[in-house]
Amino acid sequence: MTSETGVYRFGDVEVEPAAHRITRDGADLAVEPKAFAVLASLLEQPGKVLERDELLDRVWGHRHVTPGVLNRVVAQLRKALGDDAENPRYIQTLHGLGYRFIAEVHSNRERRRATQPQPTTSLNDVTPIPGTPPARSARLSAGGVGLLLGAVVLAALAFAWMRAGRLPTQPAASIAILPFTSLSSNPDDGYFAEGLREEMHAALAGVNGLKVAALIASTARPGATEVKALGEKLGVASVLEASVRRQGQRVRINARLSDTSKGFTLWTRSYDRELADVFDTQSEIANEVVQSLIGVIPGEREALARRLAPTRDVLAFDDYLQGLHLLRDASAAASQDKAIERFAQALQKDSGFARAQAGICRAEIWKFEYLHSIKAFNNARIACQRALTMDSSLADVGLALGDLYRVQGEPENALEQYRRIESEPAVRTRAQIGMAKVYAAQGHPELAEEYFRKALQSSPDDAQVHAEIGYRQYLDGHVPEAIAAYRKAVELEPGNDNLWGTLGGLYMEAGNNAEAARALDRSVAIEPSYSALTNLGLLKYQDGDYAAAAALQQQATQLNPLDFMVWANLGMALKADPANTAQARGAYAQAATRAEDYIAAQPNDARAIAALGLYRAELGDPGKARALLDRAEALGTQPGEVALLNAETLAVLGDLPAARARLATARRAGIAETLIA
Repeated sequence: MTSETGVYRFGDVEVEPAAHRITRDGADLAVEPKAFAVLASLLEQPGKVLERDELLDRVWGHRHVTPGVLNRVVAQLRKALGDDAENPRYIQTLHGLGYRFIAEVHSNRERRRATQPQPTTSLNDVTPIPGTPPARSARLSAGGVGLLLGAVVLAALAFAWMRAGRLPTQPAASIAILPFTSLSSNPDDGYFAEGLREEMHAALAGVNGLKVAALIASTARPGATEVKALGEKLGVASVLEASVRRQGQRVRINARLSDTSKGFTLWTRSYDRELADVFDTQSEIANEVVQSLIGVIPGEREALARRLAPTRDVLAFDDYLQGLHLLRDASAAASQDKAIERFAQALQKDSGFARAQAGICRAEIWKFEYLHSIKAFNNARIACQRALTMDSSLADVGLALGDLYRVQGEPENALEQYRRIESEPAVRTRAQIGMAKVYAAQGHPELAEEYFRKALQSSPDDAQVHAEIGYRQYLDGHVPEAIAAYRKAVELEPGNDNLWGTLGGLYMEAGNNAEAARALDRSVAIEPSYSALTNLGLLKYQDGDYAAAAALQQQATQLNPLDFMVWANLGMALKADPANTAQARGAYAQAATRAEDYIAAQPNDARAIAALGLYRAELGDPGKARALLDRAEALGTQPGEVALLNAETLAVLGDLPAARARLATARRAGIAETLIA
């Protein structure tokens, strides 16, 4: 609302459109002309949602600019005004829709209030809960998420409020979404209920004014007492539960919203629909929740429907959910390949399904980062470019691009993508982990720790977050802390063979071979993976059973022929066995070829460079071996691992004094005596 003098006033800010002037507490603020024009457009209609396209038309005169330009301008305005994207006082973001000015705007003669949705609350302010894929021990193997309430519902709400001693107004707008229970006859159908829950969580977390607790790991369906306890633990006033039964082309969803103060049921609903109507059903449930806790928000019903329908082809959606499940829980190249296959099937049904294309990109990045496959790196670049072409605004696409930029050594581009999507609930945790990894690689441990802490606050019950933190601790030489993190991870996901395998590798790093063997045996009992087998082979090697070690390493190379470290472990076992020494050279040659391809894409991986130096020494090339040794030490990262490998290289070259000096460095860095021996 403008005054007679043409001035907008809100908080300690005054805006004079005619003079193109903004002051805050009397001091002039400098913003670029486009930013000023965006603010003026929002102030002209406080409380009204201005869609992105409308703002682009008004300010830039066309839509041939990327949404990122508008995002940048709004971010500049927020910084100038002292506003916050997660807890806005002035400019509210409606994800996937546009922006709205929400503060009270004054004039000389009257006061006008904009619509007043409750301010957004960050997930970091609650007690919260991949996919990034699980981390593995790099020393031993780099292998191993209706418009009106009926009278009955209103009565139930009123009854619950009175029993809780509250005034008859809206209950606190906060909710936890419990695991959806699968009642399908197919025991492998759990991914579908799991996927629906995560989609619901992301959709509701995007509603301004609704505080949504992070996903929790418990699969129990709570009774009244447990509901109350959950409310106290998570700091929420309500919980949503649901069961999902899929039978043929029909799906039945039973949903219940409960008040946590007394454990009373606010409402229950049953939806028996065609499977093709699952998106509309999810939208109805979400809309009921929003209206019960907040009331009717103009445009929110449509926004929820958009967020809960990533594709209109339910069969493509089913393939996509299966791909996500495989991507999150994968522990070997075969699992990642299955995830890629599912995403590809989704794209066959819906060629514009950008989230599925982004899933392919992330799966290929996983294979490159943890299996050292250069082919996967090239595939990832192609898949990410396709996803970007389909829909550059999607958070899933931004996450995939951020991961790609990170692994190909473009930290600033990676951070730009991660920052752009950090406010999106569905990918917030993964973006924070990505930023932590970038900062760690840049040598900024304080920033890395800050973003790992944020990820843990966002998802405290996510085993993969604990695993990522543990892996970082390992890389930094803090093995006891890494073991503690992975023990928490296996506690949260006791059926994850990859986590057990990595825990076994960490116990080996600590010199506790007995615990290592127990963890690795647990991993193999769940599913034999190449990472667990190669680490078990290393235990056999340390025990002097070289034939058994070679047999286990052979199995590992068959499961994953891409990882250069497994080939090197095989070469080491063959060399130590007098009956097979002649075969060692072939294994080291395989390791060297794969390591060279990997280092071409990751030129700053000091441990990989040192490993290649050892392989070159074993292959009789001392000049290249020493050059690689010097190059690895010059990088200054992973000093213990590099020192141990370089000691092996120097021993092969016959330079024992220099080898002993490197062993002393390895000891000072905390490398276990069992590995040095």
